[in-house]
Amino acid sequence: MWSWADCISRPRCSAGYLRGYDAPSATTLDQVTPPARRLHIVTGKGGTGKTTVAAALAISLATRGRKVLLCEVEGRQGIARLFDVPPLPYEEREIGVGHGGGQVYALAIDAEAALMEYLAMYYKLGRAGKALDKFGVIDFATTIAPGVRDVLLTGKVYEAGRRRDKDGGYSYDAIVVDAPPTGRISRFLNVNNEVAGLAKVGPIRKQADAVTTMMQGRRTAVHLVTVLEEMPVQETLDAIADLRSADLGVGNVIVNQVRQSPLTPPAQDAIGSGRLDAAAISASLAKTSIGASAELGVGLLEEGAAHAVRQELQTDQRKVLAGVDTQVIELAYVSEGIDMGALYDLALSLREQGLQ
Repeated sequence: MWSWADCISRPRCSAGYLRGYDAPSATTLDQVTPPARRLHIVTGKGGTGKTTVAAALAISLATRGRKVLLCEVEGRQGIARLFDVPPLPYEEREIGVGHGGGQVYALAIDAEAALMEYLAMYYKLGRAGKALDKFGVIDFATTIAPGVRDVLLTGKVYEAGRRRDKDGGYSYDAIVVDAPPTGRISRFLNVNNEVAGLAKVGPIRKQADAVTTMMQGRRTAVHLVTVLEEMPVQETLDAIADLRSADLGVGNVIVNQVRQSPLTPPAQDAIGSGRLDAAAISASLAKTSIGASAELGVGLLEEGAAHAVRQELQTDQRKVLAGVDTQVIELAYVSEGIDMGALYDLALSLREQGLQ
């Protein structure tokens, strides 16, 4: 399990994550105001890094004594891989420590396990419920029956969100859900519609109603992760429209993997317009200790042209996102890959940009 001490010992992390934070006193911890939003749903097109962003958000929220639950619902064990811990069971487990004593817990929600828990809670079946598996009931409910799987998955989030500790406060100050992709996020969250044809009354319908009330509440926000490419940006815009039509609150648009250019604008313009010559580049390099060949000059020019195209694409898609009426947050591309140090750096960036 990672802690802030581990982070401080890493050069890439220590330079950034503690910047701007003062260790809270015991008095301060007692007076911490809970975050305005308690439930954070993180979605995005596949490949945009939504699981990474969800993990970074959980770390960001787990500050100054707060306790945060990070949930996944797709059975991919992505959280375990990011935090470098064994596969998560169907139980809440501490996996990280935030600044000032905050804690990050994780839960891999499994639909079959949630159904068995549901049957034991509402129908008092206990161990007898396992016999239903022999008759295909469990498989039907979790893979075939429309909407039931999503009711079970979101129902577990609902239960964790309303749970109280012995002092009467919420067990978790915030919950972050690594949710399904944008293509089906509205159906996943709008469980009332999904079970309308299956259950008009009874425990399933009651739970669906309760989940819908929570999802549409003012303390729930759906954050959309994208990258600066045409298709992911368009899916983000479509998802925003779908969410709002379902009365689901849109949080932030989080642009991930933003590549910063090492070139000055004039140099980038010269490369993009084709004004540079491969032979001239090779000749310039030959005057240095690097040395050069004609092939190197051609290769560098091709790389530069591809970079210019990429930067132009990012600029175009930034303009598209400028039209959304919600805050847009950018996270830098991490060329070395995502490890715990990178997660803490991303968490700092989210917090510095006001996502809390």
